[in-house]
Amino acid sequence: MSLQREFDVIIFGATGFTGQLVAEYFQAQYVNQQDVTWAIAGRNQDKLNNIKRQLGMSENVVCIVADSDDASALDAMTKRTKVVLTTVGPYQVYGEKLLSACVDNGTGYTDLCGEPAWMHQMIDKYHDKAKQTGAPIVFSCGFDSVPFDLGVHYLQQHAKQKAGQVLSFVKGRVRKMQGTFSGGTAASLKATMVAAHKDKSVMAALINPFSLAQGDMIQPQPPGNKPYYDEALGSWVAPFIMAAINTKNVHRTNFLQHYAYGKTFQYEEMLMTGPGEKGEAIANHVAKDKSLASDDGPKPGEGPSKEERESGFYDVLFVGDTEAGDELAVSVKGDKDPGYGSTSKMIAESAVCLCKDVALSGGFYTPAAALGDKLIARLEQNAGLTFTIEK
Repeated sequence: MSLQREFDVIIFGATGFTGQLVAEYFQAQYVNQQDVTWAIAGRNQDKLNNIKRQLGMSENVVCIVADSDDASALDAMTKRTKVVLTTVGPYQVYGEKLLSACVDNGTGYTDLCGEPAWMHQMIDKYHDKAKQTGAPIVFSCGFDSVPFDLGVHYLQQHAKQKAGQVLSFVKGRVRKMQGTFSGGTAASLKATMVAAHKDKSVMAALINPFSLAQGDMIQPQPPGNKPYYDEALGSWVAPFIMAAINTKNVHRTNFLQHYAYGKTFQYEEMLMTGPGEKGEAIANHVAKDKSLASDDGPKPGEGPSKEERESGFYDVLFVGDTEAGDELAVSVKGDKDPGYGSTSKMIAESAVCLCKDVALSGGFYTPAAALGDKLIARLEQNAGLTFTIEK
């Protein structure tokens, strides 16, 4: 981005659980502010000062006080930076005023949003103005949906190079994953369900796989809502809770790139549970599990310990067949728990990539459509992700 601003990135919500991890990553990776100029922001000055002390930040790191409900403070903050990185969710509750300020001021924006109905509403409401002001808005820069959106992108690039064509049907398969979901994810899910019960248009956006692609159903999509035995992979598969947002972002990427994957493209995303009776039993258990949306689920601000974050990981396979029947496959792996350890690094590098590596016009983007190969390079170099061609 060519904006002349005081900062490259402001981390908004730096005193929250995930925001602290993002701030810690910037302190470790970009401590030399000649490379990337950054500041931390939140609603409480004392808490911001405590974060600086806990992480051993230089006195030169600026603290900015702004509340998600204070439009004037958000306006002033967004005028000072090229990109705002926000971890303050649920975004449908706390996000619109910040997003609006970024759009007004031509400021880049990255978040961790996995709330497709709210994203649909924001695109409808602010897309035209973002194009006018030059504000590049990039939703879903964490575990939902960076590994999946970029994984499909990476596979399709591989298919074009190896077979001279894109794949019309791609399966995303979570092969292995260790980590817990956050209180923020649970809160976002609950807020979405409440909104859906109040407003039929919210439910419609949740159900429609193309609700972020600004178009009607082009090609029927696999439902992905029931366990089944995947003969090609020799494993039972179960519904994957993040598929509701990841699939929509993948289809938006296809739309934004003028249907680079084709207008008949299909994408299915599920969790592999293994072969035989054991695999079937696990798949059925996963399909029935509603604990994340229950009152017993994690609360906002809660999350795994450092030891749990460090021992977490994920491994996602992306596979499809060419027209000649040849199977192509790539994988995306992360070295920390998906919801926190890896997510904090992914959104940090997304924000830096947005202000340092790409020149975008204003509008609403996905990670793959906005950042693509540039972000893959950053994630492999700095953030513990690996993108591997398997077939």
